[in-house]
Amino acid sequence: MWIRSTMAYRASFALTLVTSFCVTFFDFVVILLMFGQVKGLGGFGFAEVALLYGTAGTSFGIADLTMGSLQRMGKRVRDGSLDTFLMRPAPLLAQVAADKFALRRFGRVAQGLLVLVWALLLLDVEWTPLKVLLLPVTVVSGTVIFAAVMVLGASTLFWMQDAAEVTNSFTYGGNTLLQYPPTIFAQELVRGVVYVVPLAFVSWLPALYVLGRPAPAGVPEWAAFVSPLVAAVCCGVAGLAWRAGIRSYRSTGS
Repeated sequence: MWIRSTMAYRASFALTLVTSFCVTFFDFVVILLMFGQVKGLGGFGFAEVALLYGTAGTSFGIADLTMGSLQRMGKRVRDGSLDTFLMRPAPLLAQVAADKFALRRFGRVAQGLLVLVWALLLLDVEWTPLKVLLLPVTVVSGTVIFAAVMVLGASTLFWMQDAAEVTNSFTYGGNTLLQYPPTIFAQELVRGVVYVVPLAFVSWLPALYVLGRPAPAGVPEWAAFVSPLVAAVCCGVAGLAWRAGIRSYRSTGS
């Protein structure tokens, strides 16, 4: 329904899609300007940083496209409009994620894919079948991890309706963090996104293996291949939190 509504005004949709693409591309412009002045960032070259940016950006873009509407959960809980979704014979999570579906967010996905392809063309890497297979697995697993974090953040809004910006710090903020090499950040922060909020499995650890670089924070090399397992665990935790949030919901009364 929302896609049909969007496509009813195709010129407007095209403009918003191009605008979304350009706005998100400005993030990468910052990196381009930076490498116009320096040859490396934390020991990483331009193509290597572009790979980090492309994998993280593509995964986050797909997750934001499908689950971005969850950030409105706090408003729905506060004004009681969530009751409408609960009355329908369909999964609540699917309804909330699909409500006001914004197809313009595909601009972020396209921008991330463009940078990723560019990075792959520039990289001088000794490709093996394992590394080739690891890239799409990384993007899919990263998408699931980001989506699980979004669901977990939306679950907290059942109790803290005005904390959407706090949850965004882990999603939008995490995406920005992963676009840069881990070597430029404090080790405590790197350990946090490895062992606490496992965003490092979205792009850092698999990408470092592809680039032939050591994993950060003393993480073993085989950790680059456990992103699907981490994604499954994140989904399980997010599912439990979502169910707990639904059970605690008491509407606004009448």
